[in-house]
Amino acid sequence: MNKDIWLDGIMGLVVGDALGCPVQFLSRDEIRERGLVTGMEGYGTYNMPEGTWTDDSSMALATMDSMIHKNGIDPEDIMKCFMKWEFEGDYTPFGEAFDEGITCSDAIYNFRDSGDYRTCGRTGEYANGNGALMRILPACLFYIQKKETDDMEAIRGIHLVSGLTHNHLRSQMACGLYYFMAKEILKGHESELNVCLQQGMEAGLNHYRQDENNHKEMEHYKRLFDLDCFAEVPEKEIRSSGYVVDSLEAAVWCLLTTETLADCLLKAVNLGDDTDTVAAIAGGLAGLYYGYESIPEDWMAVIKEKDYIFEMCRQCLDACQES
Repeated sequence: MNKDIWLDGIMGLVVGDALGCPVQFLSRDEIRERGLVTGMEGYGTYNMPEGTWTDDSSMALATMDSMIHKNGIDPEDIMKCFMKWEFEGDYTPFGEAFDEGITCSDAIYNFRDSGDYRTCGRTGEYANGNGALMRILPACLFYIQKKETDDMEAIRGIHLVSGLTHNHLRSQMACGLYYFMAKEILKGHESELNVCLQQGMEAGLNHYRQDENNHKEMEHYKRLFDLDCFAEVPEKEIRSSGYVVDSLEAAVWCLLTTETLADCLLKAVNLGDDTDTVAAIAGGLAGLYYGYESIPEDWMAVIKEKDYIFEMCRQCLDACQES
């Protein structure tokens, strides 16, 4: 691959996260009343300066740091990096973790107490927030770039990384579908984005259909089976909550109904509710498709600690090429 997929995808994720941070948890109507987001803003929900990224980017960067030092996916080490984020403020713009979800936090405390990455993630129905999907892109890129790997191995690894915090099949499946869409974007970059996304969905569904135990959970994603039809769904029927199905749907809908990275991320943020995470999820795929160069310069100019993120991307590119 000639493209720098790490810079493209990770910076798309980070920029989406930062764009949504100031209006996090505002409803769609509240955003409309105060004025739509049209570019990077400061302060707001967390009283942070413009260009500040949150837990979405921090946990992705923690995953990347582990991958760099372990030259691959090491679930125990990823959890140790999550602990450094939670308790020491590593992988943050200002040395302190913030905006973390309850499920992610519970998993980190469980790991601290037990030391067992296999059991620290929650497994129940309420373990289906978007806290794994928001940080899964580094694992996806690792398996996409890894030499002599197949989808079965990749999905096993992605489910494992998802399950560190969100150990329910529905959440893991969202991460798996995200992997297949990312892979098709990078494989068919000359195709229209909607074609890449549909091919990715079909590849993912074909994978999951092989096991009858997956069929019930697949039904939660049925609105995404036909993306041409899904693109026609009106905005009022798109939910942008922290529920993983809502988040994936909202992100894909924004990708399908816009033609630039900037428009996609602004649309995601202006849906309201879990603004930073929906935009981060959309931003990862938008960055892979449109490229780092498509990010508006004035947005990039204010991203906090961007040189640090650039270096992490460079090291991941090198480490994964060697794996």
